[in-house]
Amino acid sequence: MINFNDYQDQANDTAIYPNESRLVYPALGLTGEAGEVADKIKKLIRDKRTLDAQERIEIAKEVGDVLWYVAAMARDLGIDMDTMAQMNLEKLRDRAMRGVVGGSGDAR
Repeated sequence: MINFNDYQDQANDTAIYPNESRLVYPALGLTGEAGEVADKIKKLIRDKRTLDAQERIEIAKEVGDVLWYVAAMARDLGIDMDTMAQMNLEKLRDRAMRGVVGGSGDAR
């Protein structure tokens, strides 16, 4: 089993983009790949189909591409993915304790 930091280290081996494009390149890639995930699910809804085993795999591959860009962005921010994941869980737990998980805005 791989952990987030190991994944981030291994993903870094395939991160080929110019230093001057740090943050920008993974941000653009992240939006594109997340769009591909949404598009696959949108087509399931449009065609009124249920998710079969092959479609699960194809969507999982696209989510994996999202993960790659998250790893690249975390690296460019100088934060390891284990830390980023922990920060996110702490933020969500804090919101849950304060009863503000629902709603909108970052400063809930």
